[in-house]
Amino acid sequence: MPDTCLIPGPAADRRAGPALPRVLCEDLFTVRSRPLPPLGWPRRLRWLPHTLVVLAAVALGVTGEDVADRILAAAQAGTLVAALRHPVPALWASTAVAAVIEIGHPPTPANEDYAWMVQAGVVFLLALRVRTGPVVVAALLSGLLAAGLVQAGPGTGSWPVVRVAVADLAGAVVLGVVLRSRREARVRLTEQIAATAQERALRTVLEERARIARELHDVVAHHLSVIAIQSDAAPLRVADPPGALVAELAAIRANALEGLGELRRLLGVLRSSDGRTAAAPLGPQPTLDGLDDLVAAVRTAGLDVAVRIGGPRRVLPPGVELSAYRIVQEALSNVLRHAPGSGAGVQLDYGPTALGLRVVNGPPTRAAAPSPGAGHGLLGMRERAAMLGGDLSAGPTPDGGYEVVALLPAAVPTTEERNTE
Repeated sequence: MPDTCLIPGPAADRRAGPALPRVLCEDLFTVRSRPLPPLGWPRRLRWLPHTLVVLAAVALGVTGEDVADRILAAAQAGTLVAALRHPVPALWASTAVAAVIEIGHPPTPANEDYAWMVQAGVVFLLALRVRTGPVVVAALLSGLLAAGLVQAGPGTGSWPVVRVAVADLAGAVVLGVVLRSRREARVRLTEQIAATAQERALRTVLEERARIARELHDVVAHHLSVIAIQSDAAPLRVADPPGALVAELAAIRANALEGLGELRRLLGVLRSSDGRTAAAPLGPQPTLDGLDDLVAAVRTAGLDVAVRIGGPRRVLPPGVELSAYRIVQEALSNVLRHAPGSGAGVQLDYGPTALGLRVVNGPPTRAAAPSPGAGHGLLGMRERAAMLGGDLSAGPTPDGGYEVVALLPAAVPTTEERNTE
């Protein structure tokens, strides 16, 4: 909190922690603006407290039996409005007007009552924005002032007025502190929920990237293994190969084997981070050749799926095949979870430089069961598309269904790449 106290203290006190005298100074001797926040809910009534305070101030400002009474009433009602933005100056101004009413101007039962009602209202508005300790001190000072002025005043002051004033001040403190505590608790809860959601989303992205890296290990390791084997066998295919060529091929093989070793170590770290062991067996990664089996399994689960393929079907780079298969798999799984009773369509468009992919479903015919972790599949699909330099979008359709559309760059493999598949 910035040092806004108007009463300077020793340097040692300013460097110390939030001791009570320093807290009182910062909260009760400052002109810092503390606007009353609007209601968070309902939205249409967010300015209702401010409106009620202004209306109450207008009603109190027209009370009084003569011109002097009305002037004092308007002055103290103005402090109630000022407390919406500057509660501490409004508190001292209200206290000063109350002192004038009790001593400088003979009080009447009407203006004496509203004087302490307004004082309690200002204390209440102060309690909504200031810490509990300073608010209690302000209420005690106001109560002592009421007792002292009532007995010192020349007019109609009496102890019943003091009792009413003290009761109003105590109620204002309790109600204000309770409402402020609830508001601060809601703010902390909202911040914690937002931080938790952000952390969960980040963790989901990292887990999905680790899973993608594990799956692509086979693809990269396959190519490195082919490079190592070909570089080792190449000198045997040529009679009397030059020594420089043999050395170069040996260096290529060594680099490929070193890369394989680094991949295995990296894969071990990724697997151990989610509870798997580095020695977990690796299986062949799926490709679009397995799309028919995937669709058949989904149909068995009760989802009617139609598949349409545009363009001549061809072999794509392994990373594209794997990512496309996983995107279709995740999209169909989402249909089963979130749109029971609907049908789905899978469309693949083979272009010269990219693979277009679209999975769409109709509106559900019955309510979906609760599904924890919803939304994580979309994160994974976006990560897969981004990894390949592609784009993926997902959203509702006009008829109440949902669609996932992806465009994955896929250059035509060279003859050598096709031979290594």
